[in-house]
Amino acid sequence: MNVRVRILAAACAASAVLAAAPGHAQTASGGKGGRVEKSSFGTTRDGLAVDQYTLTNANGVTAKIITHGALLTELHVPDRAGQMADVVLGFKTLDRYEGDHPYFGATIGRVANRIAKGRFRLGGQEYTLATNNGPNHLHGGIKGFDKRVWKAQPASVGGVPAVRFTYTSADMEEGYPGMVTATVTYTLTHANELRLEYTATTDKPTIVNLTNHSYFNLAGDGQGTILDHELTIMADRYTPVDDTLIPTGEIATVRGTVMDFNRATAIGSRIDEVPGPAPGGYDHNYVLSHGGGVLAMSASVRDPKSGRLMEVLTSEPGVQLYTGNFLDGTITGKAGVAYQKHAGLCLETQHYPDSINRPHFPPVVLQPGRTFKSTTVYRFSAR
Repeated sequence: MNVRVRILAAACAASAVLAAAPGHAQTASGGKGGRVEKSSFGTTRDGLAVDQYTLTNANGVTAKIITHGALLTELHVPDRAGQMADVVLGFKTLDRYEGDHPYFGATIGRVANRIAKGRFRLGGQEYTLATNNGPNHLHGGIKGFDKRVWKAQPASVGGVPAVRFTYTSADMEEGYPGMVTATVTYTLTHANELRLEYTATTDKPTIVNLTNHSYFNLAGDGQGTILDHELTIMADRYTPVDDTLIPTGEIATVRGTVMDFNRATAIGSRIDEVPGPAPGGYDHNYVLSHGGGVLAMSASVRDPKSGRLMEVLTSEPGVQLYTGNFLDGTITGKAGVAYQKHAGLCLETQHYPDSINRPHFPPVVLQPGRTFKSTTVYRFSAR
């Protein structure tokens, strides 16, 4: 039996606001059997209400996203026998997301990944950011986009359930110049693809690099490690890193090395041979062969036991492969199981780390009057 699951999002065209009382769900039809449900997910420590939006398509595929961090909390897709499982790591309650965790499911900004020593120059001025990852700046700082409460508006595009999240970041928030308005739209189509579309605009020159930080385990949340998952990345080159995981500036070949995933390879088959400071795993940016700028196939990962396959398409020039190296059993997830090392993997589609300090890397500067646009699609099937 071959089950095809896809998740696709399109830009919002027509919208219908759901006004739900706290603690109660309200449903809007997405057409053709799809629906959007809004419910309360709790209140932050600062007293802000957080909502959860549940997107369901005609096939029963379900994605759940909360306004805290525009964060994907659940994603239920079928295996080769049609059995559903939640394939992303995370928590059941808001207080866990407000606590210390490794960015489960979050929208990352203003700049994803690392900036060396938390410093960059733009327009002749030097800016200093928080160093929240050793000597470096990581994922937007102390209170990046992943820790903000976004506004949300459900929408239907051609009868497809979708929700659009918007956040306005103040000038000099976390040390970044310019007031930036960012959006991310999640859509779940009846063709079963999940497409995340990002935009951002600014009133001053600034830097922007947005991504999603979901941890995937295609066997299901809490179902062991991803070491037997078979990974393919369409990239002939990658960016080696120093002892603090900052790119050295070199763009090196993957050919003949443990970094080569041009053919489907079990993640655990060579993981102990990975060079660099990552503790027994991958935490590296791959230079995608398609070069970015157009939506193209970039990676795929398959769990041989369940048969679930996830294909990743993106318009970004790079993808960061992270194999959950810092998970150590101290965090317990939705299924009541402690997340051990390699319990999930991330494929973070993005511009390269520290691009602002490397002129030969794809640029991350956003100017007033221009719009940052990025699209990533997660496509699921089973065989």
